[in-house]
Amino acid sequence: MTDQAVQPTTAGPGPRPFTGRDRELRALREDIERAGLHTLSGHPPAQSRVLLIAGAPGSGRTALAEEFVRRIADRYPGGVVRARLTEPGGTPVPVERAARDLLAALSRSSTPPPGSAGGAGSPGSPGNAEEPLSTAVPPPGADEAVVAEAFRTALTRRGRTILLLDDVAHSDQVLDLAPENRDCLVVAVSSGPLTDVPDVRPCTLGGLDRSAAVALLARRAGSSPRITVDPRSAEVLAEQCGGLPAALTLLGGWLGAHPKLSVLEATRMLARSDPGGSGEPGVPVGPGEPVGPDDEGFGQPVAPRPPAPLARAFRLVHDSLSQPLARLLRLLALAPAGIVEPQLASALGGCSMSTAHSALQEYVRLGLLRPLDGDRYQVPGCLDPLLRARLAAHERPEEVLLARARMLERLVRRLQACSAVCEPAGSEARRQLAGMPRALRFLHPLEARNWLEVRRPALLSAVRMAVAEGGGELDTLARRLVSALARALDAHCAPEEAEPELYRLHELVLRVAERNRMHRERAAALLNLGDLDAQTDRLEDALVRYRTALDAARQGGDERGAGRALESLGGGYAELGDWDRAADWYGRALALRLSRDERTDREATARLHGRIGAVHARAERWEEALRAWRASAAAFRRLQDQGAQARALAEAARVQEFAGRPQDALRTFGQALEVSRGAGDVRLEAALQLRAADACGRAGSLRAAQRHRAAAARLLGPAAARAEAQDMWPDEEPGRAAAEPARAGTPEPARAGTPEPVRAGERGPRGGEAEARGGYPADGSGEGH
Repeated sequence: MTDQAVQPTTAGPGPRPFTGRDRELRALREDIERAGLHTLSGHPPAQSRVLLIAGAPGSGRTALAEEFVRRIADRYPGGVVRARLTEPGGTPVPVERAARDLLAALSRSSTPPPGSAGGAGSPGSPGNAEEPLSTAVPPPGADEAVVAEAFRTALTRRGRTILLLDDVAHSDQVLDLAPENRDCLVVAVSSGPLTDVPDVRPCTLGGLDRSAAVALLARRAGSSPRITVDPRSAEVLAEQCGGLPAALTLLGGWLGAHPKLSVLEATRMLARSDPGGSGEPGVPVGPGEPVGPDDEGFGQPVAPRPPAPLARAFRLVHDSLSQPLARLLRLLALAPAGIVEPQLASALGGCSMSTAHSALQEYVRLGLLRPLDGDRYQVPGCLDPLLRARLAAHERPEEVLLARARMLERLVRRLQACSAVCEPAGSEARRQLAGMPRALRFLHPLEARNWLEVRRPALLSAVRMAVAEGGGELDTLARRLVSALARALDAHCAPEEAEPELYRLHELVLRVAERNRMHRERAAALLNLGDLDAQTDRLEDALVRYRTALDAARQGGDERGAGRALESLGGGYAELGDWDRAADWYGRALALRLSRDERTDREATARLHGRIGAVHARAERWEEALRAWRASAAAFRRLQDQGAQARALAEAARVQEFAGRPQDALRTFGQALEVSRGAGDVRLEAALQLRAADACGRAGSLRAAQRHRAAAARLLGPAAARAEAQDMWPDEEPGRAAAEPARAGTPEPARAGTPEPVRAGERGPRGGEAEARGGYPADGSGEGH
């Protein structure tokens, strides 16, 4: 399991060789059915049964949980969902992030399990068992309690499911995620007791028994008969390791790498590696206790406390490595989410890919890494504090910062390749992709999408690390990484799928911008967050962000950002139905655009005239609306955008109809038809013919109405022409459905091209590539650099 990685499969990770713990496995099976104290007292808890596997780091608690879940998975047709609730470094994962990632995993599950709450035959659930369960995902920025409740509801509907929570930091994480369904089972893994969880059934782990410890040591040491011929020394070595599976794995791998070394010599070397018995310098040893939200220091990295036997074994293995291998091993502590692959290892160590790949294979043989799928590896959580302590003791801060920068730069280039492979052939992005080294390129968009999907948690962790660490020295790289990741998500993911990640990314950019007093980027981040708030109907929050963004843009002298903020404020108030304020903010945006003379400003001017006209029409101020729409048509005429001009004239004609001036409306419709013919847009002309026919019918000119309908039918056919008109103007109220084109100057035939009162969160025609991709410079250039 990786940083918040979730695997909603019934099988889970492939089973690893497992030794011992028969007594604990039996006890866990019995605890599933055994009544707890609350149940015996007549007050059974509402949430599902919680089994706790508690033990020190390196005691094999996660391996035991995985083995137990694998053995009982057939009893839970809903499958297994997994999450790790503590990041590398000891920081507890926020419940909102964990619950949202778990929800995303459930939504990727194709069908409900047989007999589950959402399957066929369940009460109140029509349909068959093959119909997918819909998972309601709260919008980005929703409260932690709302997201957690949505996950619990989704898991309850799913039926008999196992929720495996690894590295639980405190009881509230379990209480917030455990579903209120006694058919589900929660298996929690922690370093200490979770006393606030009712009816929790703890299984406390110590070391392996002697026979299992020796068997694990022999399996890791390979086929050499050293263990068999000297069983007493093997028992002593196992005792020195405290029976901890992690320490035994390290010592077994180390023995396998030294085939001529006897077990007795190994016991002596292990004792000499730490004569004081204090473990690793700089790392406190002991069991460690989970912290709760009310404890001092909650949310900060929890002080890791690996057991002394594990620290001794790690020191012996580390010190036996060559200097380059030992240095690269220490640098693996910087890997985001503890996930390593040859690309990242090469960047961290500043070595070739082949050298990095060979080193990672050697670490796997020694038990320092765990292999995952493909060419990915995971740093064991119990070794993370030991690696970090060694890194701090042996590497200068400047070298650590340089290694982080190399790694982030490699991720930026990989993400650039991930989005470039989706660009059209012959584009500038594809030419840049062709110039990249083969190891960085993707051959097909599907390959890039799969890479992005698998590594998404690690990439988000890399962004968080770049923002939180480095003392601000990595802020430029963090911004470039955000920009590259946003582009990749935009290229490969549906908007609703990418929105939660984008919300987190914009929040991180806002943090960087505020730290460095970068007003332009602060405004861009606030506008992006406001757009996401508005798209999910949190309009009041969006308006606050837009006002703050306006102040920041003015402080930074960013007229484009100020214009976008003004226009977004107008859209927010229009969405709330406050037409006076909407017209006021649109008017301010228009005044700002009129003071500039770039083409993007002229396009925005034409668009804003239309939005002001739409707002006045909704408020039934017909004369003001008519003036605004005519101004919009004139502005589009100057831009030589005949399609948008025709649409603006059609909106003006509709306003005239509502104002009780049918003959004026017919003349204006005639002007719109004449302009549309010059645009060469057959679909637009047919739709306008039908609108003119309707206007003639209402004015009593039935023959003229028939002529217009016949003309529309000749252009597209009767059904197609009517569907086209309905798509452009779905209602009869002026200004409602005249949505703008995707880009000013490039009218979209299927939709009206003049703007309605923009919905908050819509940006209008995009004035630049940075705005289209999140508002941050793709090359990292910007204020303060």
